[in-house]
Amino acid sequence: MEFSSDILILPGHGNSGENHWQTLWEREYDFKRIEQHNWLTPTCDDWVETIEKEVSKYDSEEVILVAHSLACIAVAYWAERYNRYIKGALLVAPCDTEAPTTPPGIVGFDPIPAIELPFPSIVVTSLDDHFASWERTEAFAECWGSKLVNIGKAGHINPSSGYGKWRWGLELLKRLDE
Repeated sequence: MEFSSDILILPGHGNSGENHWQTLWEREYDFKRIEQHNWLTPTCDDWVETIEKEVSKYDSEEVILVAHSLACIAVAYWAERYNRYIKGALLVAPCDTEAPTTPPGIVGFDPIPAIELPFPSIVVTSLDDHFASWERTEAFAECWGSKLVNIGKAGHINPSSGYGKWRWGLELLKRLDE
């Protein structure tokens, strides 16, 4: 599979480990990871500014963001602040930062922006993600104007849920790339 866009990987809280699908995709396809300054006690403003700094290095109309978990919420805040058009965003397993399951130490990621994103997006969700209920993720997708893809009982769509290379996710990414 080949991609024509500039694909930027945005891991969530704690970064994506060696066996995470984001890391595997990054290695195989030479995607660029956006490195945040603080993965364990993140501040939304810092993450948003880092996203803007990295996206600014590219022709934004050729950029696709691939966000997981908390990074999905950071993308919504980035879109709200900068209203920049990009080619698209694949938003996988958004974390509900207004729920009690939010990891401690996360600052400024609530309330979750209820805006229409100024670019095409796909939200991928699971029926049994402990970081966000199906109903909440469905509401995020509706507000954001995103296509919603439910992949059934898939946990947090990460290695502990059995997701390594995740070929089907690559097919969703390819849809945004075309």
